[in-house]
Amino acid sequence: MPHVLVSVVAGHPLAARQALTARIVAAVTDTLDSEVDEVSVAIREVPANDWMAAVYEPEIVAHEDLLFKRPGYGPLAPQS
Repeated sequence: MPHVLVSVVAGHPLAARQALTARIVAAVTDTLDSEVDEVSVAIREVPANDWMAAVYEPEIVAHEDLLFKRPGYGPLAPQS
């Protein structure tokens, strides 16, 4: 029963969020051998000014051990 929560900066049009949802559902069903009815997707829009405090620190940094793809910005960005 996969549930995918995506946090994005606010402002993407509804059509873009719907397209993202369709692609996520397709990827989950293809990759995890799940049925469409087993998948749920939530998209949480966060104001850009709140991103670091609302998402980066509590969700990305605090759960760094769960990341499969690290961000290319902020404290967790690869150092050059």
